[in-house]
Amino acid sequence: MNRQLSIATTLFAIALIAGCASPPGAAWVTLIAAGAGIHTWIRVGAANWRLVDGVIQADKKTDKAASFLVTKNSYTDFRIRAEFWVSDDANSGIYMRCADIKNLTDKTCYEANIFDQRPEPIYGTGAIVHLAPVSPMPKAGGKWNTYDVTVKGTRLVVTLNGVVTADIQDNKLASGPIALQYAAGVVKFRKVQITPL
Repeated sequence: MNRQLSIATTLFAIALIAGCASPPGAAWVTLIAAGAGIHTWIRVGAANWRLVDGVIQADKKTDKAASFLVTKNSYTDFRIRAEFWVSDDANSGIYMRCADIKNLTDKTCYEANIFDQRPEPIYGTGAIVHLAPVSPMPKAGGKWNTYDVTVKGTRLVVTLNGVVTADIQDNKLASGPIALQYAAGVVKFRKVQITPL
């Protein structure tokens, strides 16, 4: 009996150690953290991105065009996690594999949308615009949310608050920077991390 208990204990310890080990490529790089500035991002457009109460926030812009914070690095296969808060009337999103930072659109990038009041709600919050509709559309306004998006090869999987909202195959865009969009309302990001896959 003692030998069986010893074997079981050893196997449990091995499983515990294996579970704690980080797989290759699992190191997370923090792009935005609470209390940190936005100097590592490229500003595109005229939104008033700034640090407010420890989070990166925008709530107005001086022209009609959408505005972005864009990473300086490009990414091919990755997982990105973002904690965000938006007002009910906000229009935002996480743009990925952007083809050209001078022409950031939901057709030149993959966009995990954040837009509760989108006129065509099937491509609102939780959707990948033009490619992966969501039904019913979840609401993100007025609370903290977490996006967890995996982009690997031709597959894109979007998870909002632990629920998969989009899962598609598409090969139009292979690599490019990440961009955080501001188009309307109040948009806040308090933590954004990425890890290559």
